[in-house]
Amino acid sequence: MNQVPLYNKTIYELTWQNENYPKQLKNIYQPPKTIYAIGNIHICNQKSIAIIGCRNNSDYGKNVALQFSYELAKQGIVIVSGLAKGIDSYAHLGAVYAKAPTIAILGSGVDVIYPKENAKLYEQILQYGGCILSEYPLHTKPEKLHFPARNRLISGMVEAVVVIEARMKSGTMITVDFALEQGKEVFAVPGNITSLNSQGTNLLIQEGAKPVTNVKDILSSI
Repeated sequence: MNQVPLYNKTIYELTWQNENYPKQLKNIYQPPKTIYAIGNIHICNQKSIAIIGCRNNSDYGKNVALQFSYELAKQGIVIVSGLAKGIDSYAHLGAVYAKAPTIAILGSGVDVIYPKENAKLYEQILQYGGCILSEYPLHTKPEKLHFPARNRLISGMVEAVVVIEARMKSGTMITVDFALEQGKEVFAVPGNITSLNSQGTNLLIQEGAKPVTNVKDILSSI
C-alpha cells in the first residue's frame, strides 16, 4: 500500500491485496483495482448502509435524511453516500452530528472536493473518523461520466440502500439499478404524491422496494 502525504493528510492506495480494500466491492461488476482513500480506512469493511437522494431536496427530505443517518450512526452503522448537494450531504451530516464515522465516495480524486461548498463537511467527515474514497487518481477533476460509475461503488460496498426523495430520471435511480443488480436490499421513504422528488421513491415502493418510515424498519431487515 503506497502512501503519499498531501496537505498533511495521508493518501492510501488500497489494492485488492490490502486488508482494508472494501471486500464487498470485489463482488461487483468491474471492481476497481485500486481505491484511493483519505482518513480512517479501517471502517471500509464495517457494516454500512447507503443513504441517497436528490440534490434539490425538500425540507421533508432533509429532515428524514438527518434523522435516519443520525440514528443509524448511533447504532454503529457506517453511513455511505456521495458528498453531493442535497440528501447526500445531509446523510453525511447526520453521522457528523452523531460524532460517528461516515464514508464519502467521490466522482473525482480524493483531493478534489466537489461541490466546493462541501469543503467544511469534507473536513468534518475526517474529523469524526470517517473516510473519503475514490477509484480516480489524485487531482482527477469531476466529470459527468464519473458519477454514474461512482454510484456502483456506493451501492456495492453496503448492506442496503435507503432512498430518500428521487426523481424518475436521476443519479439516485441509477444507484438503485446498480443495487438491484448487486443483490442489495433497497428501502424507500414514501413521499408526497404531488412532489416530483417523490415520484422515484413511490415508484420503487410500487415495484417492490421496502417502504420505511423509521430506522427500526431498516434495522429489523438487515
